[in-house]
Amino acid sequence: MTATATDPEAAPRRVEPGAPPPVEAEAHLSRWIPASAVVVAWIVVWSFTEGTDTLPLPGVARTELHDGFTELQNWLLAGRDTNPVMQVTNAIAEFFRSWVDWLQRMVVKPNLPRPVPEIGWLGVVALATYVGLAIASWRIAILVCASFLSFGVLGFWQDSLDLLIVTGIAVTMVVVIGMPLAVLIGTHAGANRVVTVFLDLMQTMPTFVYLLPIVLFFGIGTSAAVVATLIYALPPLIRIAGFGIREVPETTIEATDSAGQTYWQRLLKVQVPMARKTIIVGLNQTTLAALSMATLAAFVDGPGLGQPVLDALRINDVGAAVVPGALIVVMAVMLDRTTTAASERAEKVARGGGGDPRVRRVLLLVGAAATLVAVYLSRTYVTLAEFPTYGIGDRIGSAVGDGVDWFTDTFGELTGAFKDAITNALLNPMQSLLAESPWYVSFAAISALAFVFGGARALVSTLVCLAGIYYLDLWHDAMITLTMTMVATVLVMALALVFGVWMARDRRVDLGIRPILDAGQTIPPFVYLIPVLALFGPSRFTAIVAAIVYAAPAAIKLVADGVKGVSPTTIEAGRSTGQTTWQEIVKVQLPMARGSLVLATNQGLLYVLSMTVIGGLVGAGALGFDVVYGFSRSEAWGKGLAAGLAIVLLGIMLDRITRAAADVRRDDGPGTRRAFHIRLPIGPPH
Repeated sequence: MTATATDPEAAPRRVEPGAPPPVEAEAHLSRWIPASAVVVAWIVVWSFTEGTDTLPLPGVARTELHDGFTELQNWLLAGRDTNPVMQVTNAIAEFFRSWVDWLQRMVVKPNLPRPVPEIGWLGVVALATYVGLAIASWRIAILVCASFLSFGVLGFWQDSLDLLIVTGIAVTMVVVIGMPLAVLIGTHAGANRVVTVFLDLMQTMPTFVYLLPIVLFFGIGTSAAVVATLIYALPPLIRIAGFGIREVPETTIEATDSAGQTYWQRLLKVQVPMARKTIIVGLNQTTLAALSMATLAAFVDGPGLGQPVLDALRINDVGAAVVPGALIVVMAVMLDRTTTAASERAEKVARGGGGDPRVRRVLLLVGAAATLVAVYLSRTYVTLAEFPTYGIGDRIGSAVGDGVDWFTDTFGELTGAFKDAITNALLNPMQSLLAESPWYVSFAAISALAFVFGGARALVSTLVCLAGIYYLDLWHDAMITLTMTMVATVLVMALALVFGVWMARDRRVDLGIRPILDAGQTIPPFVYLIPVLALFGPSRFTAIVAAIVYAAPAAIKLVADGVKGVSPTTIEAGRSTGQTTWQEIVKVQLPMARGSLVLATNQGLLYVLSMTVIGGLVGAGALGFDVVYGFSRSEAWGKGLAAGLAIVLLGIMLDRITRAAADVRRDDGPGTRRAFHIRLPIGPPH
């Protein structure tokens, strides 16, 4: 068959005089062939051994290892007053508790003997609005004002401000700790390599896994919420700000060196100012990550809007969860737009734009005067200190609850049929193969697949992770969780291929869908459960759908950008040969964007896995249930910890396999490896 223009590497090349003879290209065997052979052999063995040596552990049962973890917890708690480590963590916890309490007494709860806070709701709204005006624009000021008023009008004023307080303290600490580390990895290659390992581990770890050890060392309540949020929100700022500092052009660095600047002069006058926009992007990502984690901290009795959402989910009351869930979205949009607008304004001002400075100074002075008056009035009059009570939120919740009941009564059979179709066609067969095979068969088959796709490096990681899962006595639950993760990821990639290719080929579609995806990535994962629970009720399928909704935006954007990045020259060459649209997609665009597809699969797996514990709230079972059970019962703390560690091992295994698969690609360009190594956060971890 003659070479076609769709394959430039195969086009005939001019032979230079004296050149060595061309080397015949080595024929490679597609990795899908040995992978298919492994799966076929696995199915054959499973058909004869189904249900034997599967290591199941009933929902509330525990092993000696789990009880040993619980005894370790009890021992640490008993030595809280004498153990030096516990004394240090107690001091840190007390510091954060005092900080949160002081801020609450300032703006949200009575500062006794005053019956109201030091600054009432009117003053708080005015202050927040003025901050939006000062750092961004009058449009952002209006957005901030409307958002704060919605917190009170819908009946969640205190919960909303509590969530903002926890988020704000955590972000402040992230800046204090993270910026020096960002400078370090941005200016020293060796430090970058070391710190990146820890950042990868922190961003691979599902959110709930942070909470169990944090509860042990910092207790429950506000201190645990702040510490968990701080740890979770730290990597984005370090990684993105460090990236911005490192990307300052080398010629600029050399110019400053030739001018005789010292290290600190170059850093403070050149590198940090030139990376300012990237640093603010990092701050934006950190803020959204902090909001997401602060919401989830409701599991450890953290204050904020996560509490009413969690209470409603526990009793499957969608109507009660809708309003606080919507306010979390409002808060996320407010913080996202404010930090984004602040970065854009800083860029405009640096380029001499940003409007008439005199008009802006007058506007800021008038705004400051109005804010001071509002603060004074809120301290003087009780009616301006306590937000008035409205019933709008309750009426909305009731209406949504009625709507959900009507929908389930009307379309219950349809949604049930869809759920059963996916469950019977995809979920049950895969779960039977993974979880009902003898553990050693699944162990060997997964290891073989890791070797086929990722080589020896992926095999070693897989062997270590699977051995760890076996040691934790949760093999059966881990296989069920792996099944749900794989099924959800397959469906995520199906959506990503359809919408990603559509967006890449039609600019109008891209303009219409991309803002929706951007908004979807700002929403904390907690919120996704609410509408999905309304549609499908509590089940493992509900957890899978929520994970799909959470993971799809990132995967779709990665696929769209990868397909869009295919050279137009290559596409035109293919069209000149008479290719159809379908041939162009499947033979040119998707093959040349396979690096992005692998990256999208990697991110989809990690996003889906991060929803495991949240899915445990709505009937997903397996490791998610084990973690939730460990939170709720002190005697089961050890099992919850083991389940959390098993989720971490699953995440590391899947991450390493997909990374290795990308690295060993024979026809892969450097773009994929660079994308994996930079690992810029593309959304809340989540």
